[in-house]
Amino acid sequence: MLRRAISTLLLVVGTVVGMGQTPKTATVKGYSPALKDNTQVICFVNNASAATDSVRDGHFTLTVPVEKLTQADIVLRGEGCSHYSLDFYLKPGITVNITDTNCLFPLWKVESPLPEQKTSNSIKAYTRETYTEFLKSGDERGKAVRHQELFKEVLKQEIEVMGTLPVDYALVTELEEVARFARNQDVFLYTEQLKELEKNVAARAPKEFKENLVRIHREVYPPQVLKVGEEAVDAELIDIQGEKHHLREVFDGKKYVLLDFCSLGCGPCIMSEFEMIEAYKAQDKLEIVTINVDKEVTWKKHGQNEKVKWKNWNKGESDVVFRYCDRNATPYYILISPDKRIIWKKSGSYPGRFMGMVDALKGLKQDNRHNFSLVVRKVEMKSDATVVHLRYYGHTKYWFTISQDTYLSANGKKYHLTNAEGIYLDEHTYPKEKVTDVADEYPDYSYMKDLGYIDFKLSYSPFETKPKSFDWKEGDDENSFVIRNIEVE
Repeated sequence: MLRRAISTLLLVVGTVVGMGQTPKTATVKGYSPALKDNTQVICFVNNASAATDSVRDGHFTLTVPVEKLTQADIVLRGEGCSHYSLDFYLKPGITVNITDTNCLFPLWKVESPLPEQKTSNSIKAYTRETYTEFLKSGDERGKAVRHQELFKEVLKQEIEVMGTLPVDYALVTELEEVARFARNQDVFLYTEQLKELEKNVAARAPKEFKENLVRIHREVYPPQVLKVGEEAVDAELIDIQGEKHHLREVFDGKKYVLLDFCSLGCGPCIMSEFEMIEAYKAQDKLEIVTINVDKEVTWKKHGQNEKVKWKNWNKGESDVVFRYCDRNATPYYILISPDKRIIWKKSGSYPGRFMGMVDALKGLKQDNRHNFSLVVRKVEMKSDATVVHLRYYGHTKYWFTISQDTYLSANGKKYHLTNAEGIYLDEHTYPKEKVTDVADEYPDYSYMKDLGYIDFKLSYSPFETKPKSFDWKEGDDENSFVIRNIEVE
């Protein structure tokens, strides 16, 4: 029930119907006097947009292609609408009615002939009071902590009520989602209750839910996740033609390997992918493997696959996500060295990360994993100074700062800053130069239009003796930029 906020980047796929075939559809009708005209209504099935409509006089109607019993989501795009989605269940030939008098859309009344919807409605009824407070707190400034507390309380209540309900498709779907959210929490206070529920459901579940139960068990009892410094392990994956591959195929002992865990409905995944394309074209030291975590059948049909310029595989039935990712979240990135050691892990999207990564891999040897956006391009060893040439990649509208406390560390000594060129220290600085001319490849994509860089030079007192390598530090604060093991030419 606690569906993630759907990204504003909507992924649209078409439904192709062969000659002589009658499309299977379900009808969704909605009404609320709180809806303003022209509010956009989008229905997602398997993370892909399946139908859209615009509100007129509070009403909307969707004809949704659907092959079998499945969970669907609807989001609203308009003034006063919740950023969360309403999930419900569809099956060919049925009509679903969604109504209410307010804009707390995820809690609207859903009427359907499906028993699975009755199960879902029971869960919503049990959590309604807390869930309402949760939705309202999400729109208020300064209530982030309370918002998270309410989120966990809703999870607790869902766990409580699911043990009393029949085991059907809706229940196992909701349980899988709760288990996934629980694993993504740094501290989850109801782990033991979740384990008891998992055991309860597994004992009552019909055989048809065997695969769901396997996934739920992996979430509740995840295998030990590989840590930074440990050796990468193999996994069996599937390509777009259905052929099986092994992760070990890309470990050639020469290149770094970036694992890109992504999902079709993930806007940040797509945004990062455009930058990854530019970074990939600019080097020959990095192999990228996209690992899609969606259902194989949905992934194969999606047009997004055409944009991937490197190995594009699906997780299939492997436990690769559980072995590598600390959180079941996308995007999730893992960088592996040529000797098969995991050297970096990070979730989320951040502009400039991949451009700085490949600059470091193909240029002066260094460790800029602390923040890939900042990279040393050149070092000049002079009699009166050591000059460090740096480049920062980022969004042209996002500032960064470099502190005047920056210094070099080598041979157990500190070498302090004497001069700065191209940047004002301790002041907001914005990347100025465009990374790429986006007119041809990315005509309407603001992320790439706004991706830029800035070059600057920092001079320090000269080294007393020439070191083999040195560290560059912006300061001693834990949030300061750090680049380690910079090789001296």
